[in-house]
Amino acid sequence: MNDTATINVRHLRKIYPGGVEAVKGIDFEVDAGEVFGLLGPNGAGKSTTIGMLTTTIAPTSGTAMLGGHDVARDPLGARAIASVVFQEAVVDAGLSGRTNLELHARLWGVSPSQTQARLAELIPAFGLADLVERPMDSYSGGQRRRLEIARALVSRPQVLFLDEPTVGLDARIRHELLDLIAGLRERFDMTILLSTHYLEEARQLCDRVAIMHEGQIVGLDSPKRLLAELGNEILELRVDGDGPTALAALRTSGIASADAYAIGSTVTVPLHDHDVAQALAALSDTSLSPAAVATRGPTLDDVYLRLTGEPIPEAA
Repeated sequence: MNDTATINVRHLRKIYPGGVEAVKGIDFEVDAGEVFGLLGPNGAGKSTTIGMLTTTIAPTSGTAMLGGHDVARDPLGARAIASVVFQEAVVDAGLSGRTNLELHARLWGVSPSQTQARLAELIPAFGLADLVERPMDSYSGGQRRRLEIARALVSRPQVLFLDEPTVGLDARIRHELLDLIAGLRERFDMTILLSTHYLEEARQLCDRVAIMHEGQIVGLDSPKRLLAELGNEILELRVDGDGPTALAALRTSGIASADAYAIGSTVTVPLHDHDVAQALAALSDTSLSPAAVATRGPTLDDVYLRLTGEPIPEAA
């Protein structure tokens, strides 16, 4: 275990009543000041992991340390250094934005003078000046999300957890919120752990990502290094007939290696040491007649598909 890491997770496991194993003995560390992402669809175990780290879900076994505090043995110590923005809104809709912020500060023991100084910084930083006196039930989804993140920062946490921070928001509001989240580390000097099923969101925000699938971590590295494993260029073929059969033929011919994959009739082949001309020449020696051929750079979609064999549903 790395004693200098802000978050240390070892063999963390959660089994719900009925035998559902949501998290299957995962391991990872998050360094101080790092933005770390849990990437995967609903049901992958992301929210359960965040629940255990924020002491709202009791682990079945394993350990999780937050700033040196064991989340199971010392939950108050772990909570004292962290804040969390849950996927579902947890604000008092009948109160104004300012009152929600002030109540949160009182619950965390922030003095009145510190509260006002912090609100004077947070309200303009999050674009809330024209909203903060209005009742929360008049806020849009994006406005509510901004206030929830500002509220989480009133206590000056060492660690901020964001569980699917942009889910349900339209594309423009998501983009604005991503810009805001990207600046949090520099402005407030904190460690951030977020969960998301948006691949581009993980690439844009995270220093490293842990790819989760069915309760396990199947890949963990920086987005850049995960992409580099697939090389610089991807050959994508749509074939007439069965994709896996075509993939097997491409592997036999030496065009495709172990990281190539097939989804339906589409075969995706990282080229690595081949160029496109070599791949197409080799392809002409097979019995395959592709209906369409295209090349492109690799994406985190390709990384996820290679590791899991399944796409991340956009509606997850």
